[in-house]
Amino acid sequence: MSETSAPPLPTGIQLTSLDPVYREDPHSILDRLRVEDPVHYNELMDSYFLTRYEDVFALLRDRDLSVDPRKIVSKSPITQLRNARFEEGVEPSMLMQDAPEHDRLRNLVNKAFTPRAVDRMGPRIQQVSDELLDAAIARGQFDVIADFSAPLPTIIIAEMLGVDPEDQAQFKVWSDSIVQSFNPFLDEAKKAEVQAAGKAMDDYIRAAIEVRRKDRRDDLITGMIEAEEAGQRLNDQEIVTMVGLLLAAGNLTTTDLIGNGVYALLTNPSELKALQDDPSLIDNAVEEMLRFDPPVQQSGRHPFRDQTIAGCPMHQGQSIGVSLAAANHDPSVHPDPHRFDVRRENIEHVSFGGGRRYCLGANLARLEAKIAVGTLVARCPDIKLATDTVVHRSIPVFRGLTTLPVTV
Repeated sequence: MSETSAPPLPTGIQLTSLDPVYREDPHSILDRLRVEDPVHYNELMDSYFLTRYEDVFALLRDRDLSVDPRKIVSKSPITQLRNARFEEGVEPSMLMQDAPEHDRLRNLVNKAFTPRAVDRMGPRIQQVSDELLDAAIARGQFDVIADFSAPLPTIIIAEMLGVDPEDQAQFKVWSDSIVQSFNPFLDEAKKAEVQAAGKAMDDYIRAAIEVRRKDRRDDLITGMIEAEEAGQRLNDQEIVTMVGLLLAAGNLTTTDLIGNGVYALLTNPSELKALQDDPSLIDNAVEEMLRFDPPVQQSGRHPFRDQTIAGCPMHQGQSIGVSLAAANHDPSVHPDPHRFDVRRENIEHVSFGGGRRYCLGANLARLEAKIAVGTLVARCPDIKLATDTVVHRSIPVFRGLTTLPVTV
């Protein structure tokens, strides 16, 4: 009897949400990679892909690595295509800038996201959560994504920035379009749509900056205009890029943190009941949601010089992808990692990154999730899924549901 050989390890697009198998069941693939090839070379992308917690944790904190896509040295046409927009003179956001520029930009906006500053927003987050649920619960059935988890962070960040209420829905439309730029395979029509959304948002923000230069207001855009650190200020383009980053990336990730978390509760009814019986578990429950199904699944780095990373020699500019999702499910750190447990102890996730690049909006995202999820499960004691299947969006890097219909 001949032995049956194991199927080849997934690679290339099979390691992104563009692949339907990976999109709906990433851990069936990530578990194999972590065991069989934890420093996996992805030939299609000319990139290494790391899945062990210890490797991911160390890489995220390594200051000798770059995040600037313009410094990647790659022979992959897909990677070259993905980074082409930066070669055309488009300045990357703070997320893709190295020191000292990253540190300068972050320091100039950081005070708006300190724990003390964020805590002051708690009452407003609670008020918006209740208002959204008032309307949703009255219908008896609603979509957690469209009716709750998407509008909540949009309203909060828009109010922080001073966006007029009548314009908030338009920002959500722009944000949803712009985030599609993470897909390197967009057709020309979709690319044009993304570019048009980006230009429309930029034009709106520039107009808002001009208004505030003449009439200062108590909002974050005015704060960015006035911010000064060691004699440095933000120029208009930097403010435009920063506001766009907050509106696009911030909205989507918090939407997905809440949506993924609610879905985890609904598909694990004993954990939902535990949280309903003991609301004090909400802090730990949100950390478990971040570990179990993070809204950002991957991150990336590349070395400034030839060096050895995770035991593998890598050249200057070598693209390295790290799977935050795989690290969060590493059984050497989290026993029984695929079990969702709101009482789990010693949760050590990497969902907000690490080191100097630890997510600027982590405090706000946590607070919004705690209030939103806590309020939802308290006000909807009989909440249940209203569908047998859910569909995740096909956007690389991010993970979230298209819809989440429930009955209450």
